[in-house]
Amino acid sequence: MHIAISPILSKVFEYCLLDIYSNFLTSSDVQFGFKKGLGCRNAIYRVCNIVDRFVELKSTVNICALDLTKAFDKVNHHAMFMKLMKRHIPVDLLNILENWLSFMLVSSDLQVTHMNLKLYLG
Repeated sequence: MHIAISPILSKVFEYCLLDIYSNFLTSSDVQFGFKKGLGCRNAIYRVCNIVDRFVELKSTVNICALDLTKAFDKVNHHAMFMKLMKRHIPVDLLNILENWLSFMLVSSDLQVTHMNLKLYLG
């Protein structure tokens, strides 16, 4: 049995970056995902409150739900970097992210054989 440590190292690396650059990485108050202490329950609660309010006012309520489960597997990195530049993210962080996302090397030991796999993301 083999355990991949790259996800663990990635998480440690992400926490280090978040600690250093957290003041540049803010989001909207209506974003519930990827925020400490917030999640689906908060989003559902907010939607229920909004729907209740419109129902009280005798208004029509239309809801559209999108399943974005795989959306982050298909992020256009070029577009993401353009948006980060518009938000004046420090060049050092942009360089780190570009290097981190453009080339990753994963190693795995399979019995006697050792393989190096190049994974290109985005």
